[in-house]
Amino acid sequence: MERILIRNCGTLFQSAEKGCLKDVDLLIENGRIARIGKDLKAEADRIIDGRGRVVIPGLVNSHHHFYQTFTRNLPAVQNAELFEWLVYLYEIWKHLDIDSVYNSSLLAMGELLKTGCTTATDHHYLYPRDIDGDIMATQFAAADALGMRFSPTRGSMSLSKKDGGLPPDTVVQDEATILRDSERVIKAYHDNSDFSMKKIVLAPCSPFSVTEGLMKDSAALAREYGVRLHTHLAETRDENDFCIKVYGRRPVQVMADCDFLGEDVFFAHGIHFNDEELAILADTGSHIAHCPTSNMRLGSGICRVTEMIPKGINVGLAVDGSASNDSSDMLGEVRNALMLQRVQYGAAAVTYSDVLKLGTENGAKLLGYDKVGRLEEGMAADLAIFNMDKLEYAGALSDPVAALIFSGYNHEAEYTIVNGKIAVEKGRLTGVDEEELKESCMRLSAELWKKGGVQV
Repeated sequence: MERILIRNCGTLFQSAEKGCLKDVDLLIENGRIARIGKDLKAEADRIIDGRGRVVIPGLVNSHHHFYQTFTRNLPAVQNAELFEWLVYLYEIWKHLDIDSVYNSSLLAMGELLKTGCTTATDHHYLYPRDIDGDIMATQFAAADALGMRFSPTRGSMSLSKKDGGLPPDTVVQDEATILRDSERVIKAYHDNSDFSMKKIVLAPCSPFSVTEGLMKDSAALAREYGVRLHTHLAETRDENDFCIKVYGRRPVQVMADCDFLGEDVFFAHGIHFNDEELAILADTGSHIAHCPTSNMRLGSGICRVTEMIPKGINVGLAVDGSASNDSSDMLGEVRNALMLQRVQYGAAAVTYSDVLKLGTENGAKLLGYDKVGRLEEGMAADLAIFNMDKLEYAGALSDPVAALIFSGYNHEAEYTIVNGKIAVEKGRLTGVDEEELKESCMRLSAELWKKGGVQV
């Protein structure tokens, strides 16, 4: 593995706690940050000029649906809320094939990498009955091609329309099949080492798409093998109402009864919790994956992040599905997290450093990575380098790291390095041909729309 020296980093953001270093070198060896300091005397296979650059820890995306990149911005649901949006899109998503899974995964991860993200999870819960391949193997192949640190979920749905759920019968599975395949992918892929590039999470989709039995059995299986658990929770008031109507309990109580709370559990969204439920989340150490852009896009509400953090609830940051965002712009997500919290809590309530912490070390903690999310010696060499010598940053460089969040309109990293390897170089992906990927994705998405009856 090549040794990389980033020379004269203009501003290096180590972490929210440690702040910034100016005009320092950073040496990468064997996928780790070996040394940080001024004028390092070190040999390197590759030297990157850090002058005028901002270097930050690689961003961590804690919730996504990669396949949705092929159904962004569809006119019929541009103004829909969650349940209506889902019902419409399921009729298109049920036609996914393995080529679409592979290319949509490349597309989503490519966008993430190009906007400074080095670690991602994905919540793929949709399993079309006739799909012609292994979805989890396909997603890992895409991550390998791009060089992304990847901790996907083996998602699941067991309740179709006939059972009172939202999806069509052809995209759900019976619970024995789900549990059997969940165990298979854990055994095949899960690596719990400190610098793992591959981890598995078990993720029943939501309280309105699986049974309580599957929630309980998934939790038991995850703990048997030491993997994490994930689901959507309290995203909308409709979901809370559904739980009260069907289960006679609010969502957090349903999770408690399914043993689906704890330090190994993270929930997507978590908008509509009451004070008692926040206390339960804090007491159990459960995490939240905050999705500000999606929450604005679907009109779902504002997550109480500014209240959660002082209570000790760990909150990560996520772009959510690319059909409810409608992008995979991770740096843009950091900016939107800042702005949305200020709408609710005021301009002094949250700083750029606060939201960078959500998007780096908090997300790493949520996914169980101790060696990711900070730029310190001995940590994983996961980082993003941004060139600030651009028109959009003129007048903003009194505080260069803050300028990344407050200013600019192109969130593209100049370099993204994952596990000591360059995944983005001078703004371009190194693992795939971007033009070929673009053409494949445009063709495959148009084919998917046609199968789903979308008139273009």
